[in-house]
Parts: sequence; C-alpha cells; structure tokens
Amino acid sequence: MPMPPALVLAAGLGTRIRAVAGDLPKPLIPFGGQPILAHNLRWLAAGGVRDVWINLHYNARRITELVGDGAGFGLRIRTLFEPELLGTAGALANLATQAPEAVPGAVLVVYGDNLLRFDLAALLAAHRRRDAAATIALFDRDSHVHTGIAGGRVETGADGRVLAFREGGAPIAGRDLVNAGVYVVEPAVRRLIVPRNGGPAVDFGRDVFPAMLREGLPLFGHVIEDEGFCLGLDTPESHAAGTALLDAGRIVLA
Repeated sequence: MPMPPALVLAAGLGTRIRAVAGDLPKPLIPFGGQPILAHNLRWLAAGGVRDVWINLHYNARRITELVGDGAGFGLRIRTLFEPELLGTAGALANLATQAPEAVPGAVLVVYGDNLLRFDLAALLAAHRRRDAAATIALFDRDSHVHTGIAGGRVETGADGRVLAFREGGAPIAGRDLVNAGVYVVEPAVRRLIVPRNGGPAVDFGRDVFPAMLREGLPLFGHVIEDEGFCLGLDTPESHAAGTALLDAGRIVLA
C-alpha cells in the first residue's frame, strides 16, 4: 500500500522550551544524540513515505541545512516558508495552494516536535478501510509510553468514529485517548480550513476537527499498537521526562 506524501509541521516558535533549545527551532532540539526531526524523518522513510514537505518559519535556515533535499534520509524533501504562522491546518491549505500537483489525494500530517514510533501502514489501512475523511492517531495515557503532553482528548465509538474532541484539558469519557499529532487527511477536509477572527492561523484541534464533528463528516481515531509511543518534547519538563524514558530503556530509537 503506497504511503501518501507527508507534511511535517516545523514552523513553531518554541517559546516554552527556549531554555533547552536556545535559538534552535523546536524540531532540531537534540534527543538521544540527534535532532528530533532527524529521528522522525527516518521513521517516515522506514514506514514507506517517500515525499515529504516541511513548513518553516522560525530560524528556517537551520532546518534546511539539516534536511537538504532529503537524500540523506531516503526521502524527497521540499520546504515551504511561512512569513506569518498559518497554524497546523493552515500549513496544509498552503501546501495545497502552492503545490496542488503534489497533494492530489490524502496527506499524512506529522507534528515535527513530537517523537513518534508506531505502524504508519496500520494507520493508513484503518483510514482507508473506514472510508474516513480524516483519521487521528491516538495513544492511551494509561497504557502507552508518553511524557504527559496535554494534547487533544478524544472520545471514540466502538467502530473508532470520533464522537468528541477537546483540545487540552481532562479526559472526555472512557479511555484516556490523546491526539498523537499524526493525521491522515483527505482533500474533502480542506474546505473547512478557514481563517478565524481575521487572522491567518487555522488549527486542526481547535478549528477543523470540531467543524468536522458539527457537519457529521467521517472523522475516525486509530489507537496505535501497544509498543508504540508518543513523546511530546516541547517543554523543559517533557524533554527531561523523555530523556529519562530513553535512559531507562523504556523507548528504543532505531
């Protein structure tokens, strides 16, 4: 099953982790001897992804110097600079506008400052089997290795359909399922990426997923396999927690 192109989100300012990052963009923060972004690009390549787009803003040159054309990672990498931050969903709309020929179908959206390991092929298979408009990779705070990130909390039905989505905060109901920051998104969702309050930024969690639920569009969650993990590393505390997990052998970076 061919993997769709990936959009890796790497434009954030990283203000919460500046004490650790210095002037580095968040995705370039070292972890286990390598930048977070390098780990994730190798994971994408190992999962069968071949084409990657990266959105850039803060200290963009440092990221382009690392990734080049992607050959060192077994990928074809292109970048899009955002003079003004467009948000997690706005970055996808920008890609579809700037390079529509590159993304005629589904796109894999990956948050570049999370460190992730799970089966991408299983995520895509679940997405296609359910004929979803979008699928959110999820982890369970009670069973998966994580660093306590406060991502969007999700309630799903028995069939995996998302029933409720709340950005941050306490669990909604039932299992404590959390947005892992990886999505498969079909073109039909792009019409919902509409700037709010006169600004350019549009976010999947705050804007697009709630709009999908209101319209009844097929939004599904996919709980990653038991051995998968999602480490949010965007605060000094979460970075320290992730380092402790690595040192203790709780996670393995191939």
